[in-house]
Amino acid sequence: MFDAASPPGQPRRPLPPAQSPADGVPSPRTPMGTQKRDRPGKQRDAFFDNAKYLAIVLVAIGHSWEPLKSDSRILEGLYTVVYTFHMPAFIIISGFFSRSFDMRPDRLKRLITGVAVPYIVFETAYPLFKRFVDHSPDQEISLLDPWYLTWFLCALFIWRLTTPVWRLIRWPLPLAVGIAMVASVSPNIGNDLDLQRVLQFLPYFVLGLSMKPHHFQLVRRGWVRVASVPVFAAAVLVGWWSVPRMNTGWVYHRDSAQEFGAPWWCGPLMVLGLLVCSLVLTACFFAWVPRRKMWFTSLGAGTLCGYLLHGFLVKYADYQGWFDHASLHRPLGEIAVTVAAAAVVTLLCTTPVRRVFRFAMEPKMEWAFKRDAAEVARERRQEPVREKVSA
Repeated sequence: MFDAASPPGQPRRPLPPAQSPADGVPSPRTPMGTQKRDRPGKQRDAFFDNAKYLAIVLVAIGHSWEPLKSDSRILEGLYTVVYTFHMPAFIIISGFFSRSFDMRPDRLKRLITGVAVPYIVFETAYPLFKRFVDHSPDQEISLLDPWYLTWFLCALFIWRLTTPVWRLIRWPLPLAVGIAMVASVSPNIGNDLDLQRVLQFLPYFVLGLSMKPHHFQLVRRGWVRVASVPVFAAAVLVGWWSVPRMNTGWVYHRDSAQEFGAPWWCGPLMVLGLLVCSLVLTACFFAWVPRRKMWFTSLGAGTLCGYLLHGFLVKYADYQGWFDHASLHRPLGEIAVTVAAAAVVTLLCTTPVRRVFRFAMEPKMEWAFKRDAAEVARERRQEPVREKVSA
């Protein structure tokens, strides 16, 4: 309550202290211009920015491989390996930085402006883009059916809203794995909000919530880095072997076992098997992420921008038939596409691009939210102090 509203004769209760974002506040991005004002203890960890950048590069490369992989067993094997761990790695990091999320007003505002608003903008923009570029007038716009890349924003919004629940219960990870297993045999879930992916990827987010900083130190030991080389080599061989034997769609986690035409019991087994494989490859990936500041470290703050924008370029190339050129289906062409995808997504993560698209990905939207009463009262009490100092 305000001091003026205190009953006569009662001691005035002090205003609650100003709440600043705590370490690990859930945020898909760091507002530009704040890094220099951060205190030494609040500086970004180069390891996580490096990991996010490298993961988003793998996402873009995977999307560029998709139109080409059907003609190359080696490429499809690599594609399967990359898809086994690149999104799990990104989701684990997202969960780790969501540990402090609660229903505090300032954090809910950041969730709305940093996740919900970009979802609405790009869930509208992608179908419109397809409608005009691909000449598909029947393409519908639906905020309930995530299209292409926007599923991750929808999932992230749901996961973060449920964070207080996962922080409260005693065995969150086994419960999340159980939910994912049940989802894999539930074809009636449907496409609304892409709940299949939300539920089947849930264990990775909950794992990130349960992790501590020292857990990441474990995978950054020298022997883990050495062991990761043969592990990745074996994974590539297994990926090559599995191409004619396994439906690649399993790694997307967006369909149930019945929708693959498999027995129902394959769903839970695939969830557990892919969970183990994904965590092993993710650990190997983290082992090779640089710990120090690199030339691309600052790009880790712009991964949301790179993630959402590169999809337009990949889809444009697909709609225009660029991937149909025979030269791109040869080894040199596949390498060229890989390099181009990495270069483009790197450019899209830069500060100038983030500044241009800030209106969609980092909107302030102060007009849309009520101001906290304690914050308003605190500012009023500080005004006389400022006037005295200026005098």
